[in-house]
Amino acid sequence: MKDQYVRDLKDGLRTDSLFSLRSRDIRSARTGDSFLSLELSDRTGSIPAVLFRPSPADEALPVGSIVQVRGAVTTYRGIRRVSVESLLPVDSFESRDFLPAGVRDGEEMLAELRTLVKRVREPRLRAVVRAVFGAPGFIGRFAACPAGTGRHHAYIGGLLEHTIAVATICESLAASYGRVDHDLLLAAALLHDVGKTEELSFDTGFDYTDAGRLVGHVVLGERIVSRAIEGLSRSLPDDIALRLRHAILAHHGEREWGAPCQPCSLEALLLHHADNVDAQAAAFLEAVSGAAVLQQRWSDRSSGFGRPLLVPGDAVPAQQRDCA
Repeated sequence: MKDQYVRDLKDGLRTDSLFSLRSRDIRSARTGDSFLSLELSDRTGSIPAVLFRPSPADEALPVGSIVQVRGAVTTYRGIRRVSVESLLPVDSFESRDFLPAGVRDGEEMLAELRTLVKRVREPRLRAVVRAVFGAPGFIGRFAACPAGTGRHHAYIGGLLEHTIAVATICESLAASYGRVDHDLLLAAALLHDVGKTEELSFDTGFDYTDAGRLVGHVVLGERIVSRAIEGLSRSLPDDIALRLRHAILAHHGEREWGAPCQPCSLEALLLHHADNVDAQAAAFLEAVSGAAVLQQRWSDRSSGFGRPLLVPGDAVPAQQRDCA
């Protein structure tokens, strides 16, 4: 475990530690000399960095690699950054130093997921869910995957935590509205974000795969589910299969939010709002985590919500998260 993290980098300190190279751009100074504009990260956050007069080896370092950074923490135009003196790629490191993880126990969440799958009473819908989660290697990747790269559930295990929350909300909604197809809604909730296992990479940092950038998790997820439907020994009726696929494709609600289509069924509409409620609530808690650490009653305006937010009494600071 390394002994210096991004959260420890105060103005004036020197650093000689490992960081993940999150981004690297070659730029030109006013003098015409080139320099590297970098972003360094670990499990506690990220910080910009700059390296003047880089060598060809420095310029060739791949994004996502782990590097030994030697330099000093400075402030330029009000922004804290690392003025790098040397960068060296390393092969030996502990992944948990670079990937934040949630506070919930992974095995406990997997047990909750299995219980929710059993609550899908319609046998063919339940078979679809089991076929997706039972595919070789899938559940391990799903359980480790974050739900995003930044705004909500951006930590190891985040996708599993988000899926359980959305499915639980959907069960409550199904109990409140008698004309909802409970099994269809619950199956859609459990499967709505499975495409994120192909959209996101999370080896030394969180980023998008080529498929994630070019296609996106909504369509990737619908493809995973469609393949599972086609592989069933006892076929799912076409109308139910179509409604399940629609709910997954429409769960972002609006086209400008990445939905190929808008919700046109009650189940799709409820799934969209359940997904949004959990994402927004998690983003809220993340936005107030810094104020919670300082025991402040309100956050500042720099949150993604664009306004001060009232800190809940039991908000869990992001800095208290451990690693998987």
